[in-house]
Amino acid sequence: MKSDSPSEINPQDSSSEANEQVVNQINEQGDNILTEENGNATTNPIEVDIAVLADLSQQIETLKTQLEDRSIQYMRIAADFENYRKRTAKEKEEIDLQVKRNTITELLPVVDNFERARAHLKPQGDGEMTIHKSYQGVYKQLVDCLKRLGVAPMRPEGQEFDPNLHEAVMREPTDEHPEGTVLEELVRGYYFGDRVLRHAMVKVAAPKEDISVDSEDLSNQDNS
Repeated sequence: MKSDSPSEINPQDSSSEANEQVVNQINEQGDNILTEENGNATTNPIEVDIAVLADLSQQIETLKTQLEDRSIQYMRIAADFENYRKRTAKEKEEIDLQVKRNTITELLPVVDNFERARAHLKPQGDGEMTIHKSYQGVYKQLVDCLKRLGVAPMRPEGQEFDPNLHEAVMREPTDEHPEGTVLEELVRGYYFGDRVLRHAMVKVAAPKEDISVDSEDLSNQDNS
């Protein structure tokens, strides 16, 4: 048998629906809050990144300037060191040459004595000839050693007198050679490479008329 009375309303069902509506509203508000927070979160890092990039760019420019300064300083130091190396190498070479020059110059009188002995001594007999050949062998060994070191003798006879190479110690009047011609080498001169090691002492040609004039002047002075 059916009842005609309206269906009963359960108060618990009404409260459940109300609770559901409140929960839904809270969830919607929470979603909105999260959405706003997420929006702010995506905006702030970008602004921070721009500031960081600007700072990094400034640091890069500063480092570039410092690198250029260091490169210029390095190039200057390298150039100074290269100049110093060349200068010290040249000075060392000059010192070595000067030491060699001084040493060889001390040996030249020995060579002179050998040459004087060869010019003046006339060996007689087999025994003297043996001695002569012995010291001439020593002389040749000494000369060969000097040649290997770059020493070369001058040959000034017949050349024009050059004060850079020769030292005139005598003058001889003659008509056979022009004035200033080297007639004889009295003490041999030597080159060391392309430099003069020792000037040659020479006898130079002079015109006869100058000598005669000088002689007449001297005789007139004596008569007066």
